[in-house]
Amino acid sequence: MDKNFIIGLVLIMLMLIGYQMLVPQPVEPTPVSQVEKQAVRPSEQNNPSTDSLQVLSPNGDSSLVAVAQQDLVIETVDAKIVFSNKGGILKEVSLKKYKTYDQKPLYLIAENHNEFDLELPTQTGNVKLTNLYFSTENKDQSLSEKDSVTISYKVDLKNGQSVEQTYVVRGSGYVIDYGIKANGMSVGDKSLLFNWRNDLLQLENDMAKNREVVTINYYTDDLNSLATSTTSNEAASAEAPVKWFTLKHKYFLAGLIAKKQPFNKFEMKADVNPNDSIIVKTMDVAAAIPMSAVQKGEANYQFYLGPNDYHLVKNIAAENFDQNVYLGYAFLKPINKFVLVPLFNFLEKFISNYGLLIICLVLFVKTLLTPLTYKSYISMAKMRLLAPELEELKAKNPDDMAKQQQDQMKLYQQVGVSPLSGCVPVLATMPILFSLFFLFPNLIELRQQHFLWASDLSTYDSFIKLPFTIPFGIGNHISLFTILMTISSIGYAYYNNQITPTQPGPVNMKMLSYIMPLMFMFVLNSFPAGLTFYYFVSNVVTIAQQLLIKKFVNEDKIRAILDENRIKNASGEKKQTKFQKYLEKSLQAADEAKKKQAELEKRAKKK
Repeated sequence: MDKNFIIGLVLIMLMLIGYQMLVPQPVEPTPVSQVEKQAVRPSEQNNPSTDSLQVLSPNGDSSLVAVAQQDLVIETVDAKIVFSNKGGILKEVSLKKYKTYDQKPLYLIAENHNEFDLELPTQTGNVKLTNLYFSTENKDQSLSEKDSVTISYKVDLKNGQSVEQTYVVRGSGYVIDYGIKANGMSVGDKSLLFNWRNDLLQLENDMAKNREVVTINYYTDDLNSLATSTTSNEAASAEAPVKWFTLKHKYFLAGLIAKKQPFNKFEMKADVNPNDSIIVKTMDVAAAIPMSAVQKGEANYQFYLGPNDYHLVKNIAAENFDQNVYLGYAFLKPINKFVLVPLFNFLEKFISNYGLLIICLVLFVKTLLTPLTYKSYISMAKMRLLAPELEELKAKNPDDMAKQQQDQMKLYQQVGVSPLSGCVPVLATMPILFSLFFLFPNLIELRQQHFLWASDLSTYDSFIKLPFTIPFGIGNHISLFTILMTISSIGYAYYNNQITPTQPGPVNMKMLSYIMPLMFMFVLNSFPAGLTFYYFVSNVVTIAQQLLIKKFVNEDKIRAILDENRIKNASGEKKQTKFQKYLEKSLQAADEAKKKQAELEKRAKKK
């Protein structure tokens, strides 16, 4: 090799090395399936990122186009709302005034746990709008209470067609207006397919209790709900058009309300994984929106993303939207709606401590029922004075229960006593107790309210945590308020049994009055502490009320009245009451039946 050959070889090698260093290697395009699965880290949420995605370009061609994914953040007094230009959808919604049970930010729509799908029919086939990148001129913004902003997203399709999505966000409240309109399209009677899949994250402390109550409510001509199960998946469909639906947490709602055009072909399902410690259930809703409404700009809706607070949802402009707050059976609902809820909220204006508020609520209800309680005590006092005579009647016919009852009815008729009058106050208070049974588990006002050892009156107070689970509703904890309620119920039963004579019958009512509180202890151990605290205070106040009434009741005067009634009824001077007339008819019927039975027995013996 001569010198020129060596110099040429070196120069060629240097050129190759320089080419490798100065010219970058070509980048392989990212496959679509991988882009779809990529998750933006929280630190990158507000920063634009560049994706390569198979989208429709403005000229109508399908190609790989470099696009920028940009989030838009709108903050209101009550919520932080994040939109994404990919699909022009709601990406995140968090509520500022609420926290999860473990004091973390509360999301009703969370990134990686929510998915919207909009499939638009066109003359050349369906287009999945949530895969397209929309454009907007809106910027990040913080709204004051009285402000509002309209957010517009638009995407151009081929042949001069386009789709616009608009949102109206107000400075306060939890309602977001939404509309979608297609321009330049003619697709006949086809429908826009809408799908919303949302992971309901754990917001309250007891996962099992959460899974018992979370559901999908939907309204046609009346309220319907998807069946609930803690272990199995559920699915259903609506036969009639749906006017609104909500993905219902225990105390929060994520829903969509139709302003004019209801949802057709409405289908829903709930998937549950009992081993999942983060997601309560995954809710999936699918529906169809007629393209005629989308083309005319009549596909207008409202998102409600907020607390399931009766005073908020009753003001939503949707038919019976307040039924998302369950107030009990039909005959109990008026008591809650028109009496207990207004009374509760009236007391809220003056009392900030909810434990004290519950005490005041008990005192108000008990004061209201004082006349009935007084009448009940007088009735029991009369029965107590008649107890010796009742024992004598029982001793005359120890083996004939029917004869005992007949003799008792005669005695009641003679002295003008109705044994049922003592039951009137109990019957009057039962609807209130049952109404509270349904109201307290649905009162968001009690959520995360502290009182004494209870950190949250909307759930059970776990005073003692057990290392194992007890069946029959007890769970892995002991509620001290439930224990106090049980002790006070047994104490009230003991006091009541001391002043009430034993009634003949197949059931020992005195023993039953001790058993019932123990049964309710199992049932109510996992119920809200606010409810069991109310029952405990109610029992204590009832005992105190009867002890107070006792001081003002003169039993000698009651005895004199009974003797006077006995004389007047015997002479016919006293006009019979309806109950006495009923007793008389019952006695006559019993006597006639007894005579007929005796005659039949005589005839049988003769034969």
